[in-house]
Amino acid sequence: MGIVLVGGGARSGKSRFALEYAESRSQRPAFLATGEARDEEMRERIRRHQSERSSRWTTVEEPLDLCAALQRESTRFDLLLVDCLTLWLSNVLLHPQRDVRAELRGLGACLETWSGPALLLITNEVGLGIVPESPLAREFRDLAGEMNQAVARVADEVYWMVFGIPMTVKGPRESG
Repeated sequence: MGIVLVGGGARSGKSRFALEYAESRSQRPAFLATGEARDEEMRERIRRHQSERSSRWTTVEEPLDLCAALQRESTRFDLLLVDCLTLWLSNVLLHPQRDVRAELRGLGACLETWSGPALLLITNEVGLGIVPESPLAREFRDLAGEMNQAVARVADEVYWMVFGIPMTVKGPRESG
């Protein structure tokens, strides 16, 4: 399976598709959660996502040190599902002691040399709407687009979710 990227807009079915995809291919999956419960709406979102996972899943929470968590957990599980890259990017961007460009380079290096278990990455497409009004929102949109392109380049499979329907953007690499 290698590296699989699942992208789409808000409420497009990304997480549901990724969970079903993972469950059909894994005996020991881990859910690497990047979100932080900073308000009640996010706490409810996290609870809803937790209730969607079967008891087979182990949850690992890591809002900032994504590559370190992937490396640390790579021997314990046969599949790692990261939900989601854009929340991780937001956490890094808003953290005063983090260099977002260095973190993105680190993520790229981590994925380019990945030899661990199957890796399923969820991301949001945030660049299809209007140009954001604030400089921070524009920076986030641009960084997310660059990150998604870089991850898609190294991914073996890329799926785009539209109205709950997965569309194959990039299929499994041919062997040989």
